Amino acid sequence: MRRQRSAKIVATLGPASSSAERIRALFDAGVDVFRCNFSHGTHDDHRALFSAIRRVEHETGRPIGILADMQGPKLRLGNFAGGKTELAAGDPFRLDLGKRVGDRHRAPLPHPEVFAALHPGTELLIDDGKVRLKVTDCGADFAETLCLVGGTLSNHKGVNVPNVLLPISAVTDKDRADLSFALEHGADWIALSFVQRPEDVELGQRTSHPAGC
Repeated sequence: MRRQRSAKIVATLGPASSSAERIRALFDAGVDVFRCNFSHGTHDDHRALFSAIRRVEHETGRPIGILADMQGPKLRLGNFAGGKTELAAGDPFRLDLGKRVGDRHRAPLPHPEVFAALHPGTELLIDDGKVRLKVTDCGADFAETLCLVGGTLSNHKGVNVPNVLLPISAVTDKDRADLSFALEHGADWIALSFVQRPEDVELGQRTSHPAGC
């Protein structure tokens, strides 16, 4: 089973690829490392994945890497009337701490730490960058923006703020529990999903290797 190549192939396991048969097929196709996304699934789900991967490893006699990807803090929009709305480039759009459901003019963003870090000119990426906003005015509980790239906004889509240091930790309480589980069950690699500075990596290392371990 020796593979004569330097590149490594990483595959994410999900609902369609979680059976032992599918994992073996992916391995036979060339996968070297399986990524388990801790944003989804229970510990029982991940325990079953780890076990299936190790069975394939035992059957083939070749080491297989397991990468446990931590969820990290999630910044998300609130709800919209009807579940979604459409924005076009050039549309003004407001984000605020209000609890009223969103519409084509505004949406709730229940994260005061985001507003605390914004300034005019800051860009916000919604739904992995499918929608792009630029801040024109802001305060402690709101941001007026201009849509640069339009698209669909819907309930609980993720918000990213590139080039801005947000005052939040890279490791949440959920991550700590997931990290403990992953290490206990033999994960080879740990991935942090929200890294802003070198100290975030150091925090992940300290969490992975607490004093005395």
